[in-house]
Amino acid sequence: MLKEMLKKTPKRIGKNESNKSNVPDGMFMRCPKCKEIIYSEDLVANKYVCPKCEHYFRINAKQRIEMVLDRGSFVEWDKEIVTDNPLQFPNYIEKIEKAQKLTGLDEAVITGKGTIKGKEVAIGVMSADFIMGSMGSVVGERITRLFEKATEEKLPVVMFCCSGGARMQEGTVSLMQMAKTSQAVKRHDEAGLLYVSVLTDPTTGGVTASFAMLGDVIIAEPGALIGFAGQRVIEQTIHQKLPEGFQRAEFLLKHGFIDKIVTRTRLKKTLEFLILSN
Repeated sequence: MLKEMLKKTPKRIGKNESNKSNVPDGMFMRCPKCKEIIYSEDLVANKYVCPKCEHYFRINAKQRIEMVLDRGSFVEWDKEIVTDNPLQFPNYIEKIEKAQKLTGLDEAVITGKGTIKGKEVAIGVMSADFIMGSMGSVVGERITRLFEKATEEKLPVVMFCCSGGARMQEGTVSLMQMAKTSQAVKRHDEAGLLYVSVLTDPTTGGVTASFAMLGDVIIAEPGALIGFAGQRVIEQTIHQKLPEGFQRAEFLLKHGFIDKIVTRTRLKKTLEFLILSN
């Protein structure tokens, strides 16, 4: 009788009932490539690289800064430069505000100064989760000022590139940033200073066609998508089938477009070597 009283009766889940668990939100993440469930702490410890299939999760600008700079050394520049709507594009400001709430960022790039192994560097980090890292007037202005201040203070620059290209809501104003940033990079180079460009997934469009490919040393993360136009657009234009993976970091390294592919676990050490050797 006691056995019957203690016997558990399985609960039936009705059509409209949810099978809720006690697992806290964010404790586990699913890899978009291999679909495996990963304990979030393990993912963070592995620099946001899937321990099962080595897929690289996209990370935001603040996470990137924490990974490569000495703890507590970062000082942000030009935060006061905010986005306007130069073409009065419908709902553009609302889209910016929504991205700000979702990401905790005020724009698609953070710039500033910090130290790597005690040596001062100017750093810029783009974030794909803010309107796909697109380059508008504020992004271009912040990056231009980054190089100008680095030139003035005689600092090397480390630039993490991640973008879907120019921001269409700003039209020609956005495209002008390609020339403006490139000129700032040129003046930095003429001053004899080091520029390390780190290409992450994805680096495309006008960002690739300007400052991203102007580094003295160009590094890429494994598997990063790097290119100008998309594969389908190119194939439709030239009426040819392109090689498999032709816009991935490994293909670009093989054909001399980049200098080295560096894993996230080795990235800080690689930057230390480049900065301290300069």
